[in-house]
Amino acid sequence: MFTGIVTAVGRVAKITRDGGRGTGDGGVVLEIKAPYRTLKKGESIAVNGACLTVEKVTRGGFTARAVDTTLDRTLFGEYEVGRKVNLERAVRAADRLGGHLVQGHVDGVATVDHVSARGEAVVVGLRVPDGVRAVCIPQGSITVDGVSLTLTALPGPWLVQVSLIPFTRDKTTLGALQPGARVHVEGDVIGKYVRQLCRSE
Repeated sequence: MFTGIVTAVGRVAKITRDGGRGTGDGGVVLEIKAPYRTLKKGESIAVNGACLTVEKVTRGGFTARAVDTTLDRTLFGEYEVGRKVNLERAVRAADRLGGHLVQGHVDGVATVDHVSARGEAVVVGLRVPDGVRAVCIPQGSITVDGVSLTLTALPGPWLVQVSLIPFTRDKTTLGALQPGARVHVEGDVIGKYVRQLCRSE
């Protein structure tokens, strides 16, 4: 479980495609440079919002495997060496919940529709998958590349809008977003359960 409060921006240092898709034990192994000093093998870490398991702790970082099912709903298969990624370690029971409850289970990929300045903030419109849009409400929460954001508007059937404050733009990769960019999105977990319960009645 995560909060969507990014604690570091890492960098993809190496990519190993071992076995390819459909092998069951293949996928992609990412070696990521990160500033964490107390990582342990087996712990969970959110990489651009996707919960991955630390397979090996390396000098100055870690490796993690994105298996076929993860590749099916993320952009990891398209990543290249040098790409910056948002990182968050799993939340502890005693930690402050500064963002919202984030599972690290990416629901799919969204496309940036528009980016515009509004005072000190930057407004970003995202075209999101149907399942994500269905659980979005004004002033609700959404996770974009691992960052917990508040939905400021729902301007269209597939469109949601968020606002990026200067701190978020400076401390995460979202400050570089431009129209056409693609990002991982996770809908609010509470909204998902409510939607499922309503369907069951």
